[in-house]
Amino acid sequence: MEIPDSKTTTSPPPQQEPDLKKPKMTSTTSEEDDAAITAPGDETNIKKQRYKRRKIAIFFAYCGVGYQGMQKNPGAKTIEGDLEEALFHAGAVPENDRGIPKRYDWARSARTDKGVSAVGQVVSGRFYIDPPGLVERLHSNLSPQFRIFGYKRVTGSFNAKKFCDRRRYVYLIPVFALNPCSHRDRESVLASLGSDSELVKCLECSERGRKVVGALGKRSFESKSDVSPTEIRSNDKDTTLKAEIKEEVSALMDNGDGVIRSFESVNEIKVLRNEESVTTESGISSNSEDANANPEIKDEITVSIEKGDDKNTKSEEEAINGSGFCYEEKEKERFNRILNYYVGSHNFHNFTTRTKAEDPSAKRFIVSFDAKTTVTVEGIEFVKCEVVGQSFMLHQIRKMIGAAVAIMRNCASESLIQTALQKDVNVTVPTAPEVGLYLDECFFTSYNQKWKDSHEELSMKDYEEEAEEFKMKHIYSHIAATEHKEGSVALWLHSLNHRNYPDLQVCGNGDDITSEDNNGKESTTVESMAESTAL
Repeated sequence: MEIPDSKTTTSPPPQQEPDLKKPKMTSTTSEEDDAAITAPGDETNIKKQRYKRRKIAIFFAYCGVGYQGMQKNPGAKTIEGDLEEALFHAGAVPENDRGIPKRYDWARSARTDKGVSAVGQVVSGRFYIDPPGLVERLHSNLSPQFRIFGYKRVTGSFNAKKFCDRRRYVYLIPVFALNPCSHRDRESVLASLGSDSELVKCLECSERGRKVVGALGKRSFESKSDVSPTEIRSNDKDTTLKAEIKEEVSALMDNGDGVIRSFESVNEIKVLRNEESVTTESGISSNSEDANANPEIKDEITVSIEKGDDKNTKSEEEAINGSGFCYEEKEKERFNRILNYYVGSHNFHNFTTRTKAEDPSAKRFIVSFDAKTTVTVEGIEFVKCEVVGQSFMLHQIRKMIGAAVAIMRNCASESLIQTALQKDVNVTVPTAPEVGLYLDECFFTSYNQKWKDSHEELSMKDYEEEAEEFKMKHIYSHIAATEHKEGSVALWLHSLNHRNYPDLQVCGNGDDITSEDNNGKESTTVESMAESTAL
């Protein structure tokens, strides 16, 4: 029997090599940059590609009609809500982050109110920008009211809200809104009786500012020196409006209130009352005793009929331009002087809602506010009011425009703005319609200066042509079409009276108005505040 050699050792069984450490499969909800997503169009059996999140700033525009503002609000249709969904469907946001914007550092540079549009809006966040074609994928998931211009890489700490230095808004106000004679309320018309500047009732709106069906777009708000019965007869081809004019004139003459006193003789009124018997071809009444008795009136009627086309054209042009009112150097100088009162650092608690004068957020800085240019869209001439500021509160710009328009229409004195900017005075100012307001551009001056050597400049320079095209096609056309169809500004002008805004009259007359501070003590009067401001 052989004895095994003690020196001989049996080799140990081969050890299995340790498994290689499997790579950590990061889920798409990880806060790290690495993530795995499938490119659009890939089949399930194709290996998934890995992409990284990138911090970017997205430049885009939108028309705010039908939306309840920019900021996301549960139960409401908002710009942010639609944009977040589009980012998810475009593959920029993972499924588990859907509806949770904090997970991808979401930030907006400006908030717009209900119905307000934007041309230069900017949002930032950490998104998957690969594979190429993010802009096209976003457009396929958004309505035509949106336009994504592009995106730019930014620093990891960039925040669209915190890094935005200034914001520029534009408000398009129709030129006729600055005309003191247009769309006046019933009280103003009655108060003008017997004066040198009597007003004619607005024929396209009722006394209380409700639109008259079929009459919108025909502006007949002229002083007595500009309107005549023969012009009304010859310039108006619309039979419905004709009947309304006759009814207005007959009612006024029968009641004896004499609102329209531009008729120089009774014969002129008789010609209008006999208008029903005027034939369409000749325009001469079959019962024309009054016209024959006064040859001058008959000649005027004949001339009006022969030159009917020219007068109709002239009437339409006057309607477009605000019945002869033009935004010339004198009006431009006055309007810009009024807007200049807002420039600087002031307490704007009277120009917003739900913000008290003691709240530090009520103090805002306005860089510039001017209205130097006009633009004509679909036959309506608009004044382009541009305001640049660090930030704005809810309804602030619309209220600033409302107060300035009230002053231009002589509903209040220029001291109204100086008074409303005082901290210890409460004044109710009008709010202009939202349809004419849009965000024009957001500025990142400090950021661009600091990172100019390593990152792209954040501005709208690369998208100017595309932005201008979208602005004219979707925003400007919507503003003009709304005014033609609904007369939003025209109807709002009827509310600019002392019944709805008694503070306009008080400030206009320089009377005293008091407010109470937190301790219930009376504060400085408006008159004394205005005097101290002037000193």
